[in-house]
Amino acid sequence: MTALAVSNVALWILLLVLSAVVLALVRQVGVLHERIAPAGALMLNRGLVVGEPAPALEVADLEGRTHRPGAARPDGRSTLLLFVSPTCPVCKSLLPAVKSARKDERGWMDVILASDGDSAEQREFVRSQGLDGIPYVVSAALGLAYQVSRLPFAALLDEQGILRARGLVNSREHLESLFEAKRLGVASLQEYFSSAA
Repeated sequence: MTALAVSNVALWILLLVLSAVVLALVRQVGVLHERIAPAGALMLNRGLVVGEPAPALEVADLEGRTHRPGAARPDGRSTLLLFVSPTCPVCKSLLPAVKSARKDERGWMDVILASDGDSAEQREFVRSQGLDGIPYVVSAALGLAYQVSRLPFAALLDEQGILRARGLVNSREHLESLFEAKRLGVASLQEYFSSAA
């Protein structure tokens, strides 16, 4: 009977110690979560400068509609220009987030997808990914004008055609960081957090 009582006491002490360790770990995870800022879209060192007018080119989408990304818009809407490719697996994984953002941000922003290459391949990509209704431009000149070197690359233009945010976007968080950077009036979230620190 004494051995059973001793083992019960030992188990209760062990349970209390483990509970204290778990609480300490939960607190530490919370502290780390506060310290680690969201990464945001990756800004490349070279390329267009945020805050300056974006190149305004007239391009046609696969449906034949004309678009002028970079030109001032009288309707007061911003434009998200997202460069993708049918052969880019990250681009394909990002498309559901783009469709969701297009729907969630429809009150102030339009989305234009851009690529280059064979139009038939691009049309098949649009069909297979369910991108009907989203303007899809095939133009190598547009990618050159925006100095796109890696994909998926996004440029957020305001209603005046000013580049407000840009960068590589590999996830929903990266995409949403462009919207937040525009709202905060900074080039990137990294710039915002480094100035706040």
